[in-house]
Amino acid sequence: MVNWFIRTIKKEDNQAVASLIRSVFDEMEIPKVGTAYEDPYLDLMFEEYSKTKSAYFVVENDGEIVGCAGIAPLENGDPEICELQKMYFLPKTRGLGIGTQMMDKCLEQARAFGFKKCYIETMPFMHAAQKLYKKSGFEYLDAPMGCTGHNSCPVWMLKVL
Repeated sequence: MVNWFIRTIKKEDNQAVASLIRSVFDEMEIPKVGTAYEDPYLDLMFEEYSKTKSAYFVVENDGEIVGCAGIAPLENGDPEICELQKMYFLPKTRGLGIGTQMMDKCLEQARAFGFKKCYIETMPFMHAAQKLYKKSGFEYLDAPMGCTGHNSCPVWMLKVL
């Protein structure tokens, strides 16, 4: 993991990103129903994040996609709130500080888009992710925001940008 960098997703990254996300779901035994796994655009991430006030980034290491995350408006929510979406990393990238840098990149982009708050949904057993979110200034909520369709994600957090 010496030659890694964060960049904006390209169309040719679609297959690698979808594969990475599905592999993390399998590895962590994340429910596939009511989560990002079921999102109809999982194989079309470049196109999905080409929409207004949306951005998706990948971590590349020696030509391999090893992590990813994005920002988009919160679906059916306040237009001043974005959602940090589909932040996943392969096991070999975890614990190296890459998640923190990816988080910084996404929040910087959210501010540039003019969002005032950032929302995230996650799973209770994803402790390392929650630690990163808390370290980045996210606080727990008692109920979900917007209508993301991810009804299997029972942990909700929000950060004022």
